Amino acid sequence: MSQETLIESWKYEEQQPFSGWDFSYLDGRMLEGEPDWSYSSRASELLKQSSSVVDLDTGGGERFFELREHWCNKVVATEGYLPNFKLATERLSPLGVKVENIQLTDFAPMPFDNGEFDLVLNRHSAFNPDEVARVLAIGGTFLTQQVHGLWAQDLLEAFDAKPQWPEATSEKYLPRLKAAGLEIITNQEWSGQLTFTDVGAIVYFLKATPWLVPAFSVESHLKYLLNLQKQLEDQEMLTFSAKKYLIEARKLEIHI
Repeated sequence: MSQETLIESWKYEEQQPFSGWDFSYLDGRMLEGEPDWSYSSRASELLKQSSSVVDLDTGGGERFFELREHWCNKVVATEGYLPNFKLATERLSPLGVKVENIQLTDFAPMPFDNGEFDLVLNRHSAFNPDEVARVLAIGGTFLTQQVHGLWAQDLLEAFDAKPQWPEATSEKYLPRLKAAGLEIITNQEWSGQLTFTDVGAIVYFLKATPWLVPAFSVESHLKYLLNLQKQLEDQEMLTFSAKKYLIEARKLEIHI
C-alpha cells in the first residue's frame, strides 16, 4: 500500500462516528489485557444486596444497561457530557432509570440527599470522596474502577504528549476516602498491555478520546503516525502499557 493510500485510510478512520463509550468498532484491532478482577461481576453482586444505586458518569449507559437484570428498586445514573446524556436517557429512562445531567469533578457537590443510596458505582469517572461518603447510606458501598493516570503513557509519548492527570492514582484517593469515613475493603492494581493491530485503529481511538493527545488529527500528527507505521512494518507490535485500579469502600456506622 502506498503512503498516499495509507494516509487516506487514516483520514477515513478519523471520520468514523463514535458515541457513548462504545469501542466495538475496534473489535479485534484494539486489544487490552484483562485485570485480575471483574468490575461487572462485583457490581452485580453488590446490586443484589442493595435497594438503591447511582451509577456516576454512565456514558451512553452501555455498561450499566448490561447490569439491568440485577438493578434494584431505585436506580439513578448521571452523565455530564450532553451527547452521552441524551444517549443514556434514551437507553435507560424507558426502564425506569432517572438520568441526571451532572458535571462530576474531584471536589464538586452532587445534588443528592444524605444517605440516599446503598450503592455508588463509578467506572472510569471523576468523583468527590466527601460527596460519595455523604450520599451513601450507613453500611453502603462505593465501587470504582479507574484508569491509572499513567495509563498508555508510552502511547502519548509517541505523539510528544504527556498524561494530563498523572496524579490520578489510588494513592491520591485512598486517604481522602478514609478521611471521609469510608473503610477500604478492596484496593487492587493491575498492569498489562494495550495493543493495536494497525495505525488506523490508533487514529480512531485518539479521535474518540481527544483529551489524550490534544488537538489530534491525521494532518497535524502525520509524522508520528508514519513513525508508528514504520514500527509496525519493522515487525514491532504497537503495544503500550495499561494500568488500572479498583477500590471498594464501605461507609462506617460511626465516623468521628
